[in-house]
Amino acid sequence: MATLLVLFNLAEDADPTEYEQWAREVDVPTVEGLRSVDRMRVFKVGSMLGSDQAPPFRYFEVIEVNDLERLGEEVTSEVMQPIAAKFQGEFAESPIFLIADELA
Repeated sequence: MATLLVLFNLAEDADPTEYEQWAREVDVPTVEGLRSVDRMRVFKVGSMLGSDQAPPFRYFEVIEVNDLERLGEEVTSEVMQPIAAKFQGEFAESPIFLIADELA
């Protein structure tokens, strides 16, 4: 099983309250409804341990993927296209998508 990590900050004109509600009510339930996904969680970063500096990313997603090939197909589906477009077009500024395998 692979894990997809999505690191991002909100776009300048994005409302954090609106994004967080949309993530809970639309994004997570839709992504978790995909056959290729076992679980999705969204986190808001408050601070960096041992530092007064602002964290480089304020949000991240952890998506547990059971089939990467199928995920690629499902992301381009009619169900996911509006979700992906809203995420990347309205809310997230230059998100970074990382694919990781659990090591330990």
